[in-house]
Amino acid sequence: MTAGEPAETCRGDSCVTCSDEVVAVEVLRLLDDGLAAVATEAGEEVVSVALVPARPGDTVLVHAGESIGIVKG
Repeated sequence: MTAGEPAETCRGDSCVTCSDEVVAVEVLRLLDDGLAAVATEAGEEVVSVALVPARPGDTVLVHAGESIGIVKG
């Protein structure tokens, strides 16, 4: 998946792009335009990190595709 592409289909109990819960995920790499590739239970997904100073290796909390906090850096 590349920046700007929607996630495939949500699988399992949670989805970082469309769920109504917060999910902790690891930042794999930073992308352009305030986005990051993250590791989820469903595989790699792209989320926004525009609101937090995330770096690769950080664990961020994601709600509705937006990182809202860093829990481990």
